[in-house]
Amino acid sequence: MPADRPARRSTPVRRAPDRGTTPDLATTPLATAPDLDLAPGLLAMASDLDPATGPLATAPDLDPAAGLLATAPGSAIAPGRRPPGTGTKPGRRTRALRPAGRAARPGPARTALAAVALTAAGALLAGCAAASGTGARPSRLAEQGPLASPVGAAAGRDAPRPLPTTPAAATLPGVGPRTLAQVPADARQVVLVTGAGHDSSTSKVQLFDRADPDAGWTAAGPVWSAHNALDGWSSDHHAGDLRSPIGVFTLTDAGGRYADPGTKLPYTHSPAGFSSPGTGFDGESLADAFDYVIAINYNRKPGTSPLDWTRPLGSSRGGGIWLHVDHGGPTHGCVALPESVMKTLLRTLDPAKHPVVVMGDAKSLSV
Repeated sequence: MPADRPARRSTPVRRAPDRGTTPDLATTPLATAPDLDLAPGLLAMASDLDPATGPLATAPDLDPAAGLLATAPGSAIAPGRRPPGTGTKPGRRTRALRPAGRAARPGPARTALAAVALTAAGALLAGCAAASGTGARPSRLAEQGPLASPVGAAAGRDAPRPLPTTPAAATLPGVGPRTLAQVPADARQVVLVTGAGHDSSTSKVQLFDRADPDAGWTAAGPVWSAHNALDGWSSDHHAGDLRSPIGVFTLTDAGGRYADPGTKLPYTHSPAGFSSPGTGFDGESLADAFDYVIAINYNRKPGTSPLDWTRPLGSSRGGGIWLHVDHGGPTHGCVALPESVMKTLLRTLDPAKHPVVVMGDAKSLSV
């Protein structure tokens, strides 16, 4: 040291307390969030953070006293007060910010401010991603660039919630609204007869029930094969047209050549009255066809024996339409089922449940 220059007293260097390492945002979720544009605003230089020249020095429109740092969740800085290290004291010169690219040693205050900024930025991102649940409004920093938000919801606003829905009651398969509307409100049992086609003599039959008039229909048995009239179906049945009537009809009375198998329906046992000599359209015997029958209330007086021949619509409109035992071929207008199925129906149908039959070809029933 030259002799003509007085020696200067050296000032001990004060080391900043170890505050931990600054998170590396390049490897955190913030740097890889889908569709996140980090170029504008606070997070633009997060991967090369310099506490002296980083987000706190470059964030647009940032007022540390009133912006993010004053309101960051968990911050100990009270609103309206300057955070340590950001203000100036009287009598001291203010140091200008170093140009970008020039190294600087981070002081304790700057390290703390950088950590607070990163924590607050993470809180903002988490808040926007869950905005639909919290309803938090975005800060000015969050508005600097697009942040990921739930599909169909604006960031910071409550997303519309779907209204609760009541599951629709199960309906009768293949039965349209117009046909379904003909089913009495108090009916809780339905025998559904669905013809293969308008001119077909084959059908499928299934039993349905419901707990009450407001409940949906549920299957109460398997699907059975059946025969209907030789020439199919008609919505304007007449005697001798060899078509089964289409519609919804009540079931109130039963009978047969055999004794009552245990039905709750009024039952007429008459071996002579229900005997049927002769053969069917395919040459099959009809001797057992009426062992068990359930009268379909088409053009008949409910509450009487199936053998009653009263015809309210006139004799020209036909009558004597029954569910009866299948003889292996088409009928004149009835629906024929296997004997075991007839016994099942007789034991299951209950007058207290107001049973009905819904019958017709599939296309006619679908309306």
